[in-house]
Amino acid sequence: MEIFFVVVLVVALALFFDFTNGFHDTANAMATPIATGAIKPKAAVTLAAILNLIGAFLSTEVAKTISGGIIKEGDGGVQITPEFILAGLIGAIIWNMATWRFGLPSSSSHALFGGLIGAAIVGAGVNSVDFGVFLSKVVIPAIAAPLIAGTSAYMCTRLAYYITRRNGDGQTAHRAPFKYGQIFSSSLVALAHGTNDAQKTMGVITLVLISANLQEGGTGPQFWVIVTCAFAIAFGTYVGGWRIIDTLGTKLTTVKPAQGLSAETSTAAAILASSHLGFALSTTQVASGSVLGSGLGRKGADVRWSTAGRIASGWLLTIPAAGIVGAAAAGVAYFGLFGVLVDTAVAVAVVLWIYLSSRRAKETEISNFDTVGEAVNVRGRKRKLRQDRNRKRAAAKREARTEAMEQKTAAKQARKAQARRGSAGNGGGAGSGAGVGPGAGADGAAADRAGVGVADAGARGSDRTDGADAADLTGADAVGPDAPKDKGDAK
Repeated sequence: MEIFFVVVLVVALALFFDFTNGFHDTANAMATPIATGAIKPKAAVTLAAILNLIGAFLSTEVAKTISGGIIKEGDGGVQITPEFILAGLIGAIIWNMATWRFGLPSSSSHALFGGLIGAAIVGAGVNSVDFGVFLSKVVIPAIAAPLIAGTSAYMCTRLAYYITRRNGDGQTAHRAPFKYGQIFSSSLVALAHGTNDAQKTMGVITLVLISANLQEGGTGPQFWVIVTCAFAIAFGTYVGGWRIIDTLGTKLTTVKPAQGLSAETSTAAAILASSHLGFALSTTQVASGSVLGSGLGRKGADVRWSTAGRIASGWLLTIPAAGIVGAAAAGVAYFGLFGVLVDTAVAVAVVLWIYLSSRRAKETEISNFDTVGEAVNVRGRKRKLRQDRNRKRAAAKREARTEAMEQKTAAKQARKAQARRGSAGNGGGAGSGAGVGPGAGADGAAADRAGVGVADAGARGSDRTDGADAADLTGADAVGPDAPKDKGDAK
């Protein structure tokens, strides 16, 4: 009964890890099309969730790598018990949530491998890990895939700009075909993500079933395992991780549609090929390499190497950090069911603390990312924003001048009317004129003073408006009296 309870707990945690995997890796498919404005965030995430669900049913090669590859499986079965598999999962989940909290695109896959390896070493010794498989299926692909994808994205970006410029179109970044192509290529990445990443959780569940003698060794994941993992990663993808989308899509490089198309196509090709070969690839690393390669391929693009270095440090830290957490959890799991319960309680507390702290930090919600494209392409947008600002200032100046002129005209009309009334009073009877004339003169003088006061106030208002505008505008931004009246004149 105790072993059954532990298996159920492992399956539940594995599905939660699958959820965080989708939650964490939404950016791999959708960061660049959202950043370039090719597709709205909510539509992009919905599409990615559906394609992740479909992709999870396409292959099980990666699942077999995890269930019977990295952790040795001999004649006596897998050399690790369900308790230590649970500890490895805890290490992966805690690291996943921590990197999500700080917006660091680390690898969920490598977190899983690190957690399992750390727990296996503590629970069954160093010999329980097949480091040959780990090197060939994890380490080498982790180095080669981002380089290959980045090189491919670099060449595709250069080719795209070369072709469009030969056709006489220098405004490559604003061509609609690239945006439509991005939607297709990002869909391929989402499909590939489901094909590769959902299988890792399938492999963990299959591993725990084999270790508990509930499934025959050497077999692939059962159908119910495939279905539950597919829905878990799809739901996590739909929820989405907006901090990581912001880091990967806007902070790493300023992404143009041509770059986005090249990056997504290279990412999809690398992941699909790796899934077919059974490589447990990090889709985050491939996506980051593609984005960097496409950034270098565009003339004048500014790759933020400080951010790239931060991401690379996350890659290097993921396996050992998750391994340390997994090893610590495995040490507690030595105390049997009590240790398992303590591990689970601590993991739940840490995850809740990370989530609540992110809410206090006012994490951006999905509805606020409809205009995320405005945060990107900073160089290309500066001129437009400056022109819009100048048009608004010119309109404000024209309005202020019109109002001042209206006030002056009204003051002149008031003086003329008062003067006419004064003349009519002076033309009256002698008796009346003696009493009215001075009064009329006084009234006329008062009217003159009032009119002049109104006119002066209007002029001062106009001068203040002109002065404020002149102070705000500098150099080429200054707008004179003949300010442009439409968008064409503002250029």
